[in-house]
Amino acid sequence: MNIKEVTDKKKQYLPLLLLADEQEDMIDRYIDRGTMFVLDDHGVKCECVVTEEGQGILEIKNLATVPEHQGRGYARTMIEFIAFRYRDCYDILQVGTGDSPLTLPFYEKCGFVYSHRIRNFFTDHYDHPIYESGVLLKDMVYLRKKLKGNWEAGCKNPAKVL
Repeated sequence: MNIKEVTDKKKQYLPLLLLADEQEDMIDRYIDRGTMFVLDDHGVKCECVVTEEGQGILEIKNLATVPEHQGRGYARTMIEFIAFRYRDCYDILQVGTGDSPLTLPFYEKCGFVYSHRIRNFFTDHYDHPIYESGVLLKDMVYLRKKLKGNWEAGCKNPAKVL
């Protein structure tokens, strides 16, 4: 198993990206400015896109695992990789997700805690209703995980920076 950065042709992973974010024009808002990683274990099993949000915050914009390989720890491994890779460069790893009984417990098990929510994000920004596990998503829920970095002091390893 290895995780590698994708520097070009990110859209080749669009079917996987669409599992986490159903609307392509929403993905277009962050895919070019973000850093993308894929986890390969005898084929790509998981992908993640992260973006720098300023003030020491790194955000997971998209995290998806191939459906038939879900529940095998690939997404957790990806989060651990991201947290380790950027630990000296950012203070906070943040994720925004729907208020879903599927995703919220997953992120909480990965060490994230509730931060805040943006009301009606999904109903205001998507051109169709978004359902997850039978639940209509309305609000974007933000969770955060503390990294041990010191963003104000600067990144100790610039090669790791987005």
